Amino acid sequence: MIDRHSTTAHAAYHDLMRSLLDEQISNIRGTPTRVVRGGKSYWYDSFRIGSDVRKTYIGEESPKLLERLDHLKELRQETDERRKHRSRLVRILRAEGFQNVDAATGSLMSALGRAGVFRLGGTVVGTHAFRLYEGTLGVRYRFDDMAQTGDIDIASFEQLSLALEDIVNPPLPEVLNGFSFAPVPSLDGNKVWRWRQTRNDLMVEFLTPSFTEDEGVRPLAALGVDAQSLHHLNYLIADPIKAVVTYRSGVLVQIPRPERFAIHKLIVADRRWKSANALKSEKDRLQAKFLVKILAEDRPDDLLEAYTDARNAGPKWRARLDATLERLPSVKIILSSL
Repeated sequence: MIDRHSTTAHAAYHDLMRSLLDEQISNIRGTPTRVVRGGKSYWYDSFRIGSDVRKTYIGEESPKLLERLDHLKELRQETDERRKHRSRLVRILRAEGFQNVDAATGSLMSALGRAGVFRLGGTVVGTHAFRLYEGTLGVRYRFDDMAQTGDIDIASFEQLSLALEDIVNPPLPEVLNGFSFAPVPSLDGNKVWRWRQTRNDLMVEFLTPSFTEDEGVRPLAALGVDAQSLHHLNYLIADPIKAVVTYRSGVLVQIPRPERFAIHKLIVADRRWKSANALKSEKDRLQAKFLVKILAEDRPDDLLEAYTDARNAGPKWRARLDATLERLPSVKIILSSL
């Protein structure tokens, strides 16, 4: 039986999300400007600094974004009250049993958000993303091995990062240095895609999809960092969603769609198993099993679409899925009955 959060928690979470999306628009400094590129419309904040005109990326056009832009004046006037309201909502969520995030992780996520990481396509992946499905799916989590992590993994598409024509501010090395992170040298020359906090073992890693045979280190222009490229990651971070970290008055981040996360975990579980990383492989299977059970009940069509897309990606993808499902017969039964 699925342990679900109360209707009070569900309403508070979505109210918190709505307020953070409003806040993102209220921070516009100048004039919202529409740019059409590749058949899609994107919005930028255009403002002057001296004689220079600067542009910062707001987001891809959508009905909800246009509605918020139409109410920009009112949103700007309500900033302080919204912040106080969000703090109350976070307290409600904690009282309702939402998982807390430790201060070190919460403050770092907040700083990354202020710099523009999530606005510019950065997507939290890994176990931190898994933890955030608690609010997205409205289910109660228990503290156990499958939800424990220290590392923060952030992924983005290389081409998207280049196309946005905007960059984080301040630069991420400066942000990370402020939290006592030092770059970890890589085998690929001077390229750095991992940072380790000097006072403990907390790691921040940047990732990007690999569309070639190799998995080299690639640049993420918008984030101003390099990233380790990985196969199958393009599937995971396609069409990501917003989520809220319940730290202080809330931090708005971006995470993969839960159905894609679940299926991706089935794929990488086999990859890690074959690389002798048995502990991570077991964690992958536990997370996938947990999410598949919930999604089969709440969002079966979404789960079926994600599973079908992965199987249609090619024989290597199907082989990895089938290998993991042999170790998870209950999940195999669920997916085959969708």
